[in-house]
Amino acid sequence: MSKIDFFKNRVEATFSPMDYVKAKSMNPNHYVLLDVRNGKPEEKIEDAVMIPQSELVNHLSELPEDKELIVYCWDVWCNTASKAALVLLENGFSVKELSGGIAAWKTLNFPTISLLEADKGCGC
Repeated sequence: MSKIDFFKNRVEATFSPMDYVKAKSMNPNHYVLLDVRNGKPEEKIEDAVMIPQSELVNHLSELPEDKELIVYCWDVWCNTASKAALVLLENGFSVKELSGGIAAWKTLNFPTISLLEADKGCGC
């Protein structure tokens, strides 16, 4: 693969947070943001659907086949979103990875939702 092909493929397979926000604003019904982080995150990107990568194969039927799925994980050192993207692509979904994960999103001060507040029930 040439360097040009490598970078063309990389651009086609990823969204920067800024490009995602712009594309979503222009075509709001075309994209579904998918948080595939394993573990217990304290927050998520606003409007993201949460399905841990380790459970993704059990939830494929819940995902829309007519939208582009934008997967994200923790940060640039995490490959969880890439693993999820492979599963989704192998099952016929249209997928891009959000570059930098939630860490890049937060660096840009884009909105997130605390998941800790949702757990503040009575503890029953």
